[in-house]
Amino acid sequence: MSNTSAALLSNDFIYASMALYTLAFFAHAVEVAWSVKTPAKSVKKTKLDFPRTERVGRLASAFMVLGFLLLTAAVIFRGISAHRVPWGNMYEFSITGAFAFSGAYLFALKKYKLRWLGLPVSLAVLLTLGTAITLLYRPSAPLVPALKSTWLVIHVSAAIISGGVFLLANCVAAAYLILDRYEQKGIRPVWAQRLPSLEALDNLSYRLVALVFPLWTFAVIAGAIWAESAWGRYWGWDPKETWAFITWVAYAAYLHARVTVGWRGRKAAWLCLFAGSTFLFNYIYINVWGTGRHTYSGL
Repeated sequence: MSNTSAALLSNDFIYASMALYTLAFFAHAVEVAWSVKTPAKSVKKTKLDFPRTERVGRLASAFMVLGFLLLTAAVIFRGISAHRVPWGNMYEFSITGAFAFSGAYLFALKKYKLRWLGLPVSLAVLLTLGTAITLLYRPSAPLVPALKSTWLVIHVSAAIISGGVFLLANCVAAAYLILDRYEQKGIRPVWAQRLPSLEALDNLSYRLVALVFPLWTFAVIAGAIWAESAWGRYWGWDPKETWAFITWVAYAAYLHARVTVGWRGRKAAWLCLFAGSTFLFNYIYINVWGTGRHTYSGL
């Protein structure tokens, strides 16, 4: 298979996965909307009837799985087209990041009852892939010399997996804050009555961060080792290095506040979102508009 045909096949898989994620998004939307049961005129309270939307909910999850499999193929063929791991520029990092994010959701879906997160997750993946294919796309090409290292596989793969799980934890924390605000006003809206309790959301967000934080620590350390190998120094306060460290400090503060200070609920959720915002700032702003040695590959 030629480099060009593999790259084109990767693009086709991207578009196909986007079609399936779109179907998943609409199926999840239907599941939420059609679960509201219109009450009789004599009954004032609106009720939920989720069993009648169970099939469409399972169909939405099936679309998510199929989209994930096609996205996996897209990432693989992108690597085949370039004869390397597909993490050499912003486009490749974005499609692999979407792959990691949706993979983290599907993994958590198997262990926890998280299908309610399918709506925002499918939308986030669609936005990421759409931005990647329209604004960030770069033709498949060999790596620049500075990136030709085994540490590219080690460091970047750890960062991508960590980012996917961190963003999933942020979605859970955001859901906590939204539901907490409704409950402060009195009662949850009808569409949110099936969602887990605030305590369950709080614990799930914490468990996701605690699970992946050691891997993020390893990613930062691996990056420093790679920097010494490539540039002769472990740390140079390059903007990307600095913000990776800030993200590490923010999530470390979140875990510390949970374990030692006993932060729970609203405070912990806001701190989790703050930590996640530092990761997104590094991913979007520093990669696109930042300066430093980490910008040698362009977008």
